This record gives sequence, C-alpha cells and structure tokens, in this order.
Amino acid sequence: MSTTTNALPDWSPEAVVFDCDGTLMDTESHWQDARNQVFRGFGIRPAPGFAERAKGVHYIDCGRLMAQEADKPRLAEEMTDALLHHFMARVADDPVTMPGAAEFVRRLSGRLPLAVASNCPLEVVEASLDRAGLLGHFGHIVVPDEEGHRAGNEEPVRPKPWPDVYATAARLCGAAPRRALAVEDSMTGIESARRAGLRVVGVGPYPGSEDAVRADLWVPALHAPSLTAWVESWPARGARG
Repeated sequence: MSTTTNALPDWSPEAVVFDCDGTLMDTESHWQDARNQVFRGFGIRPAPGFAERAKGVHYIDCGRLMAQEADKPRLAEEMTDALLHHFMARVADDPVTMPGAAEFVRRLSGRLPLAVASNCPLEVVEASLDRAGLLGHFGHIVVPDEEGHRAGNEEPVRPKPWPDVYATAARLCGAAPRRALAVEDSMTGIESARRAGLRVVGVGPYPGSEDAVRADLWVPALHAPSLTAWVESWPARGARG
C-alpha cells in the first residue's frame, strides 16, 4: 500500500538522507537476535512488546531499557556491551540489504547528494554498507556521538528521536532541511526527521493510518512502483529552482 498525506509527488528534494537499519540493511532481525542473546545470557525474560519498543532506539539507550525492564539498572553498561558485541557478530555473518534498497540507492547516486543518518555506531554502518557494496554512494554518514566523546565545544549529536542526525546530514549535503528527504522505517526515525524539518518517506509494512500520516509518503519497499515513478519525475539537479 502507498499513501501520501502532503502531496509529496509535487515536490522534489535537493538531498536524500537514509536510515540504515531496516531501511537499507536488513538488520532488525540481527538486533532482535542480539537482544535475545543478551536476555538469555543474563537469565532474563523480556516483557511482551519489548522488540517493538526497542526498534530504532540507539543501542546505548536500548541497553539501558533492557536493564530497566529487567529491574537490574546496575547491569546497563554490561548489557549494552554484550548487545553491541552480539549484533556486530551477526552483521559480519549476514550483511543483507532490504528489498529494493541497493537498486534505489544506485538510481539516486550521482543525481543528488546522499547521506546516511543512523543510531548505530559508525563502524557498524560503514562495515554493513561496505560489504553490501553501497558505501561509496554516500557522501556523509552521521551517527550520534558516543557519550562524552566530541571535539572542542561542538554541540553533541544526539540519537534519534532527537533531530540532530538528520539536521546534520542535511547540512553536510548542502541542503536546507525543508529541501531534504528522509527515508525511514521506524517511528523513532520518522519523528527525528520531522523534528529536523525534513520530508519523509516511510518504508515497510503499513503501520495503520495513525502512524502512517506521520510520513509524507508510505511505501511497502524501496522498489515500489509509485516510489520509482516519483523519483524518475525529479528534474535534473541543474534544473532545480
């Protein structure tokens, strides 16, 4: 199902910023496997609905959430480290792109600036995209600052749902946020992009009208005919007003 809420097909972007997990790379199952391994390793049974609550959440925040739900907040750092370790092992074994993602990125590559805005660690994003043959198509990859690690007096780049990763990616691409398009699969990411001022294409199973209207366009996958037709209608970059 494809839906539009803000006449997006009458508009074209000056840059496109992609989420990584669940949008470009099929890694949501890897995160779920990693969370399950951590829970099992600590002898904890997750509460119902935890996977959905954790979707799109920065891994450090996810580790905290896991510890809180287990009523063991003192284990947050240890669970976070274990979560990242298990996830990176799964990605190394199975780097798979989402349906239509590789073709969609290659269709846009060279037509306008492309970037990635992710809640994952930089090394995970770069390794995943590199193994999928997509890394070279992106001019910029923006991820949240690790806690306590940033240069000088620069403002921290906070994780989604804060707007920072999308606002920074649009700026690095040379586009005002209102002229940039975000491509996202999670409500956390959609909130981040909208707070930054970007238009949004939501990708994945139709979430229901209440959530779908938070995106300007919702498509089931990046090879959806409606999305392909819209992209092909974009003017050449030099012809943009």
